[in-house]
Amino acid sequence: MVTVAELKHFGQAAHACFVSQPTISGQIRKLEERLNVKLFERNKRLVRITPEGEQIISHAKEILRHVENLEETAKALNDPLSGELRIGMIPTIGPYLTPILLPSIARLLPQLRHELREDLTEVLELQLLEGGIDTAFIATPVQDSRLTQIRLYDEPFWAALPNGHPLAEKETIDIQDFGTEEIMLLEDGHCFRDQVLSFCELVLKNELNVKTQKTSLTTILALVGAGAGVTLVPAMSLSGSWVTDAGIALRREKTGTAKRSITLTFRKSYPRRLLLERLADIVCAVVPDTVYPVRR
Repeated sequence: MVTVAELKHFGQAAHACFVSQPTISGQIRKLEERLNVKLFERNKRLVRITPEGEQIISHAKEILRHVENLEETAKALNDPLSGELRIGMIPTIGPYLTPILLPSIARLLPQLRHELREDLTEVLELQLLEGGIDTAFIATPVQDSRLTQIRLYDEPFWAALPNGHPLAEKETIDIQDFGTEEIMLLEDGHCFRDQVLSFCELVLKNELNVKTQKTSLTTILALVGAGAGVTLVPAMSLSGSWVTDAGIALRREKTGTAKRSITLTFRKSYPRRLLLERLADIVCAVVPDTVYPVRR
């Protein structure tokens, strides 16, 4: 039933469940008769979930999550540091944390199998609630009471300027010095964009000259190196010599208040807290000294 609802196709759902289409159609028909509720409207072209079906399927998904938690609890009782861990990361963390984190996971948690997914915060939180992933590295406090967090590290924002920019002569950058400079930021949906905007608006207290880029943080840095503008970036994105080789001058933000807190977020009902605590310790041990871990 849940698979049919997700795929909107009986044939594809049957294939995914390793049964024949008549089998899955017959089982759903029996369920509809037993519940006296029509779950799906179907014809040769489409499958549509009925309003009553939406409610039943929502309950079914919750039951499946409880079954999954039961299985995870059993695994944790046998060996809490082994098995599978599905990890989500936002795009302004994943590319910079994974290269230093994964080798340590392989060495310190050799029995752990991990699966990585990268997406925006809103999507990752929804996947957590639906059981699609087990934990996520995000940079904002959670609002849903079903989620909780382990704080990992505080990450300052650095100013990135083209080489030869007048402000590059300074050791630290006062954001007020940006004045009418064009500040390049990621598009809407990225929490990092909102954090930078909030800080700049608080300091500058006037209209910002913002240019939105529908691209990655790495590409924005390349644009800075080409002289297209200035930006603020999280400290972890500056690792590697390629940044300075790309014609970019990096300077600390003067007040030290431009920063974000990175957390490991997960469902309160997730039974393998010990594993996540161990993962948090590993993260805090491997991050560079440009950030400030809270667990060393």
